[in-house]
Amino acid sequence: MTDHPVINGARFRGQPIRLVLFDLDGTLADTAPDLAYALNQTLIRHGRKALPFEQIRPHVSHGGIALIRAGFGIEPNHPEFQGYRDDMLAIYQDNIARETTLFPGMEQVLAQLEQHAIGWGIVTNKPAWLTDPLMVGMGLNRRAACIISGDTTPNSKPHPGPILHACELTRTLPRECLYIGDAERDIIAGREAGTTTLTALFGYLDAADRPDTWGADDSVASPTQILEKLGLKSNG
Repeated sequence: MTDHPVINGARFRGQPIRLVLFDLDGTLADTAPDLAYALNQTLIRHGRKALPFEQIRPHVSHGGIALIRAGFGIEPNHPEFQGYRDDMLAIYQDNIARETTLFPGMEQVLAQLEQHAIGWGIVTNKPAWLTDPLMVGMGLNRRAACIISGDTTPNSKPHPGPILHACELTRTLPRECLYIGDAERDIIAGREAGTTTLTALFGYLDAADRPDTWGADDSVASPTQILEKLGLKSNG
């Protein structure tokens, strides 16, 4: 999908970009409603009160461990921790595309990338048994140039391996790749892999996050700003 010249000069600060990779939760897709539903159903099942969505949202990018920690106030070494996590993930699997959508403007971004013959893909720490059905449910599996899950390679982010694997699959040099994420581990992985990096400020950051210290090449406050950074015109 990326064995072709860049059309209309998609560039970031002068560097041609042939591939755009996205983190999944909190960057490409707004998965928080379904993950919050799964956590709250687990809390209720175990005699706890449901939490407000706003309290859950900042933890979503950090996965199931962070959600159980936030919901039950216990650490992974707690004897009931894994059982709670298994329950939550089972509920989530059954409701994986219940309310999840692309972030506003993201469909426009994907359409413009495709129109300009720029490949795009996913590099997430979400395990494949959750990533794959979600991508199918959203109708994105056939559009993505690659889908790299947390268990696709021996290491997950912040290790650069998954991003390098995505570049290898798409025959793209890391310097011709842009990686976008909403967590520090995303930026570390992209930098270590040798890609350009963007912080998605519209994602699941919390009050303690300091994205200005992560070392990203730049940041975007909305998905459509990605097109601006690449010098691509939108239809909007």
